Amino acid sequence: MKKISLIKHSKGAIGLRFFGLGPNLEPTNGLKKLQQLLDKNAFWAKNRTINDLKKCLANSDVIVSIWVGNEIVGFGRGLTDGIYRGVLWDIVIDENHQGKGFGTLVVNNLLSSEKIKKTKKIYLMTTNKKLFYSQFDFQEVSTQNLLIREI
Repeated sequence: MKKISLIKHSKGAIGLRFFGLGPNLEPTNGLKKLQQLLDKNAFWAKNRTINDLKKCLANSDVIVSIWVGNEIVGFGRGLTDGIYRGVLWDIVIDENHQGKGFGTLVVNNLLSSEKIKKTKKIYLMTTNKKLFYSQFDFQEVSTQNLLIREI
């Protein structure tokens, strides 16, 4: 059986961004593997370039990944001002590894991180996993509207 590793990356995920590091700080071509995880498992994250992923990671406060052996099977990140507002983004579990508790592991680690855990409101958008996120006390908000500006 392959080893399962949870990585709580440093702010900006320097090892993953610049060196493709995975479990045990070993080079695993991790950034390319992250790109493939997103392409395969998240319709809203398809076709992200390596350069854009580097920028995305560099500007994220909290980043968590889950690995089985040298393959990334789970990912999530968060941004926050540390007190009033935070947002969880890009929570993805490989379809072949769903139902094993990996999503719960990612969300719990994001929410319990030093940077996010005292934030008063945490936002999250989901298309079809509302029931999953309800176990973490996320609730649908009908009194606000989601507005998007795309460029």
